[in-house]
Amino acid sequence: MISIVGIGTGGSAVAEHFRGIGNYEAYCLNRKVKRNTKTNFQLPEWKTPEEYEQNIPDLTHFFESIRDRVQVFMVGSSMSSNYVLGILQQIQDKEIELFYIKPDTEMLTGTPRLMENVVFGVLQEYARSGLFKSVTLISNSHLESVLGEVPIKNYYETLNGSIFSTIHYLNYFEFTEPEIGQVAYPAEINRIRTIAILDVETLQEKWFFDLDMPRELCYYICINDDRLNAEGGLHKKLVDMLKEKPKNAFRKISYAIYGTEHPDFGFCVAHTNVVQEQKTLDSLS
Repeated sequence: MISIVGIGTGGSAVAEHFRGIGNYEAYCLNRKVKRNTKTNFQLPEWKTPEEYEQNIPDLTHFFESIRDRVQVFMVGSSMSSNYVLGILQQIQDKEIELFYIKPDTEMLTGTPRLMENVVFGVLQEYARSGLFKSVTLISNSHLESVLGEVPIKNYYETLNGSIFSTIHYLNYFEFTEPEIGQVAYPAEINRIRTIAILDVETLQEKWFFDLDMPRELCYYICINDDRLNAEGGLHKKLVDMLKEKPKNAFRKISYAIYGTEHPDFGFCVAHTNVVQEQKTLDSLS
């Protein structure tokens, strides 16, 4: 069982997708909660980041049944991000995997931009120090590019649904024996990561975040069962493509191939120990 925690409106919107699915229990903490329940908690609103940090709610009772493994979702620019460290300190004895959803910083101004700049760096440093098992960086603008034409009417629902399905599959792979291959466990130091969707025919990655200096890349390749049974030479074809990927003593590659009743699909998870810096138009020019 994995406990899912959504902090803030955006983080809770992702967490909601896990509700009703076996092996998960979802906790949502945000300002829109009308009444506190066993799995919903209303986070008070304040005017300044300092007021949020000075008024961290006591969640001892709320989290009394939380599992040992916790996956936390949050959006970097939301005012509720000022609660994150105070909330996570209350479950620091658990194995925490943090999923940081990064907004389009080019469109942020004022306090939200300043907050995002600070929170983005601080949470990565906390992951490097070992407070979290990992921090996974997801850029909304990158994800939109990966998905293609996203309608405005269902913009966030589409992005949130994609994040949910990706993480759900990666969780599934952890407890499923592959047909062949084995994804390596990343080194303890490589706690900062991101994810890509794969084009299985070419093994080209479409990244959710532009990660600097990836140290380990883990490929999860799902092939339709009929193709697995009928296509000879498929394993060699896939391995040959992986061998063409850039690699050296500091950049390692592992893979696993799974059967599926669905059309072919796949993911790649890149891990690094390098704290990612903010990228702006000025810094890229």
